[in-house]
Amino acid sequence: MKQHGGIRAGLYKLYRMDDLKPGVQVGEDKYGNKYFENNRYFYGRNRWVEYAPKYGVDYDGSQVPAEWFGWLHYKSDLPPMKDPSRPKHKWIADHQENPSGTKDQYMPYSTTRPKIEPWIPPKSN
Repeated sequence: MKQHGGIRAGLYKLYRMDDLKPGVQVGEDKYGNKYFENNRYFYGRNRWVEYAPKYGVDYDGSQVPAEWFGWLHYKSDLPPMKDPSRPKHKWIADHQENPSGTKDQYMPYSTTRPKIEPWIPPKSN
């Protein structure tokens, strides 16, 4: 249990991710996500991400940047910081997670009147 940071850290990790896996930390992105690999596991199960603590248990796949997504899904054997073929252009936009289901989600503005109007109960004085 020592490789998970002791009993308390291991229980916290088990609570957050439902799994305790030993592995070598390959890297960390600028959002605080850590990426691990253990080649003793089956191919397809030997690479994983541990999301930053700021997400708590509210994490999803859109919080992984594209370069690390490629490494996690075996598009590259090299982590992004060691991959010479990775494009490094100033005009590439920074990664943003999917805001669906949050207050920042896209909501289209409609100019048409709704077919169904909500019932508003009368106020009693």
